[in-house]
Amino acid sequence: MKILSGKSAVTITAALACAACTSGGKSPEAPPSRLATPDMILYGGPIYTGLDNDPTTDAVAVEEGVIVSTGNRELLLMAADHKTEIIDLKGAAMFPGFQDAHAHFLGIGMRELTLNLEDVRSIAELVSIVASNVQHTGEKEPVYGRGWIETGWPEGRMPTRDDLDPVSGDNPVLLRRADGHAMVVNSTALAAAGITDETPDPEGGRIERDASGAATGILIDRAMDLVAELIAAPSEEKKREAYRKGSQVYAAYGWTGLHNMSVDPDDLDIMETLSDAGDVGVRVYNSIDDHGLADLIARGGMRASKNGRIVTKAIKLYMDGALGSRGALLTKPYSDAPDTKGLLLMQKAEAMALFEQAIAAGVQVNTHAIGDEGNKLLLDWYEEIFAKNPDADDLRWRIEHAQILHVEDIARFKTLGVIPSMQPSHAIGDLFFAPDRLGPDRLDGAYAWRALIDAGVIIAGGSDAPVERGDPLIEFYAAVERRGLDGTQTEDWRAEQAVKREEALKMFTAWPAYASFQEDSLGTIEAGKRADFTVFSKDLMQIPASEILDAEAVLTIVDGEVVFRKD
Repeated sequence: MKILSGKSAVTITAALACAACTSGGKSPEAPPSRLATPDMILYGGPIYTGLDNDPTTDAVAVEEGVIVSTGNRELLLMAADHKTEIIDLKGAAMFPGFQDAHAHFLGIGMRELTLNLEDVRSIAELVSIVASNVQHTGEKEPVYGRGWIETGWPEGRMPTRDDLDPVSGDNPVLLRRADGHAMVVNSTALAAAGITDETPDPEGGRIERDASGAATGILIDRAMDLVAELIAAPSEEKKREAYRKGSQVYAAYGWTGLHNMSVDPDDLDIMETLSDAGDVGVRVYNSIDDHGLADLIARGGMRASKNGRIVTKAIKLYMDGALGSRGALLTKPYSDAPDTKGLLLMQKAEAMALFEQAIAAGVQVNTHAIGDEGNKLLLDWYEEIFAKNPDADDLRWRIEHAQILHVEDIARFKTLGVIPSMQPSHAIGDLFFAPDRLGPDRLDGAYAWRALIDAGVIIAGGSDAPVERGDPLIEFYAAVERRGLDGTQTEDWRAEQAVKREEALKMFTAWPAYASFQEDSLGTIEAGKRADFTVFSKDLMQIPASEILDAEAVLTIVDGEVVFRKD
């Protein structure tokens, strides 16, 4: 499968450039032959271009959202006039705009607007939070929250309905695990959804039961669909608020854009309108739910906002569940639960029909796969569909997460031209419990960044927020150190799978640009590309690794527009 800059990349480049084009500016395909009076000049700190042959520069000049020149500060300043914004970095380090290659935009915003359980450290604390919220919730109204993760809790187990029932009364309580693949609900919620001890497991899901066969209140993957109606879908206005908030949060972290996963197609108009109005400043590359494929095909396989910052060209599918909730599909049973191998969430016939439609329309396919069997099967299916369509255009299909691989499957990513989209923070969180789930042998192919890169594969780096915090500094640190935030690293963590800092930079800049067909416009600092920059208070390429987490974003620029500036 060829990996070239095909017509899809040109199309998206044109979409990204449309704002400059319609205002008389210069597009990324046609950088100016001389330096006119720039709108912005940045200098005064280390500036990393992301280019192998010219890795740093002294200064950067921007005109109408496009980089028009890089090089000597004194020469660039000679072209400035009273209208030019001169930004002295004062020693801070500037990089190509960091892009989160896997996140959930609506969830990032909603995390700020609903019950956030990320910092809960025990079942006892969770129960206390539920009790407090029930007191401030109307009678029989649901209490919904997200973000708990039991690994590391002193109780050593997931919460159950028996924990929630004594404090929740007649209020349905529904608390989603951080990974989004499990939920604990109370007895009131089970009853409201009609779930009894005799309710069969739905296809692709599991109702956890105790030794007596009674439902515990834990619902895995598609079993959560059974209680979905109890959670009111956010209104359009609430979604608008969440997208505005999510954009603000991400710009403040230093992200200039994100690849937005599992998107409701109905939200595309909302995002595009907000972006064109200036209410969403970061870039968004959407992978929509598959029920929106027909409409995307009808639009020619891609759509974009007027300003080119919101681009939709992909669909998101699910192969299996998550490792933490034992929904990831393994070839052999879980080491700590020999009665299960996980869950297969998609059947081959269903997948191949969607694949055929996507190839015919030039739509990218990005499929969630975590377990070694889930990844193997998906690579098999991709290989089969590619062989049936040898003349297909530049596809760049992806596997989202690609967490646990058979070692022999690593080379197949290169052979097939499949892009692993991986989140380094998953490793430094999961490796506290992954040895129990997998045993020692399967860890050889777990979170195998170094092995994939050595095989000639690019990795689109992301965070999976709000499953994880969504901080680019945590992701960068995790990639280069492969240690817990507290410094933990054991033999099971496979320290040799860490990456070099230059590779980590590409994982969050150039490689996400390529993975979204935008490498002609984004990912490096060079003349003709969009002026997307991330500025951190510390030089991530030079400081001791232990100091990376002490840095902070101080300036985030998209299309030459400051979308975040730290006071």
